Amino acid sequence: MAKSKTAFVCTDCGAEYAQWAGQCQACKSWNTLKEIKLSGAKKAAKSSGSSYSGAADSQVQSIKDVDLSEVPRISSGMSELDRVLGGGIVPGSVVLIGGDPGVGKSSILLQVMCALSTQMKVLYVTGEESLQQVASRAKRMELPDEQLRLLTQTDVEDISIAAQKEQPKVMVVDSIQTMQLADVGSAAGGVSQVRESAAFLTRFAKQNNIAIFLVGHVTKSGEVAGPRVLEHIVDSVLFLEGQSDSRFRTLRAIKNRFGAVNELGVFAMTEKGMRQIKNPSAIFLSRGEEAAPGSVVMVIWEGSRPLLVEVQALVDESPYGAPKRVTVGLEQNRLAMLLAVMHRHGGIQAGDQDVYVNVVGGVKVFETSADLALLSAILSSMRNRPIDQGVIVFGEVGLAGEIRPVPSGQERLFEAAKHGFTRAVVPFGNVPKGGIPGMEIVGVKTLQQALDAL
Repeated sequence: MAKSKTAFVCTDCGAEYAQWAGQCQACKSWNTLKEIKLSGAKKAAKSSGSSYSGAADSQVQSIKDVDLSEVPRISSGMSELDRVLGGGIVPGSVVLIGGDPGVGKSSILLQVMCALSTQMKVLYVTGEESLQQVASRAKRMELPDEQLRLLTQTDVEDISIAAQKEQPKVMVVDSIQTMQLADVGSAAGGVSQVRESAAFLTRFAKQNNIAIFLVGHVTKSGEVAGPRVLEHIVDSVLFLEGQSDSRFRTLRAIKNRFGAVNELGVFAMTEKGMRQIKNPSAIFLSRGEEAAPGSVVMVIWEGSRPLLVEVQALVDESPYGAPKRVTVGLEQNRLAMLLAVMHRHGGIQAGDQDVYVNVVGGVKVFETSADLALLSAILSSMRNRPIDQGVIVFGEVGLAGEIRPVPSGQERLFEAAKHGFTRAVVPFGNVPKGGIPGMEIVGVKTLQQALDAL
């Protein structure tokens, strides 16, 4: 009998080694290498009756002979989810949806599957809940569940056999951390089980042209539990985020082979499930009647659309020797850099002040177009002088104090004008030649010009 091959995999980052070591050289974590068997995936593929034979049957062909006809996508019934996916569900794709417990991952997928069940065959596989629990949730949400097919199973091979009999177009596996292969010698949720189960389901999806949604648990740091290679195996990685004290949820694409990355969809959690928010800018702009110091509205670009959000800043005298720099929704290191730029090129000192910054609505901003709005909010709080509510601000601030243009500037201005903003302070390179009716656009080249304009 041939001896099964083993390897040592880091439980934090998924790095693989031939022998055990005390420290992972990739992520520098200690005592995280666990032994796994490498023969599980191949045995599972054979036992499932799959026709997959690996790279031996693949043929080399010219790139000009590759069929470029677009594969028709399947509409999920939710335009916000279709937007994040890049236009709909791609047959044969594998999508991983992660999020904190109770954020609504199972609810939104149950809604999608119930809606699709009226048009095609679908299969909902649950390894965490009983059939009664899933059915009672569907009844409570008043979903059309008459045609929905359910399966309670954690063995991946048995799931593939059942799916081959049912021949669904779309399948949900909730969750990947509860799935296991009999030939892999570890408990469900371990590094080897998660990796081999995901690889098995990915091959099964490609061979049978079935779109599969995998639900993933997250760790304390907000990353998908299991090896890092899990995110490389699947086609798309989506994160459902939301605050515990808010009913709004944001679905963001972290990886997408079939659409734009960082695309954003906005939902509201209700008793009847997830409800789409068609105009999220109106929600994030629920401001008071009077202008308050430290509040500025900016336009960020999320995936393929502009989004208006409010950034707030609070500057106060620090009682400690080391002033605080606290950010929520923005990068803290960038705040420290912008404060240095404001001191050097704007003549405004905040070294002895505590600075608190928050993006309203729980939105996380990753692009640099928020630089100018952030400094404007900080200055407004320092001087205790509110900025008019009809003003919109965006632009990137360089280390030399210059204001750099940002992509899709004209589309951002049109979105602001649509919501009633009458004045905009933007980079000079983003000023449209023909202007925008009803809006005064002030183009600035330096930080000093921007502060004077505000």
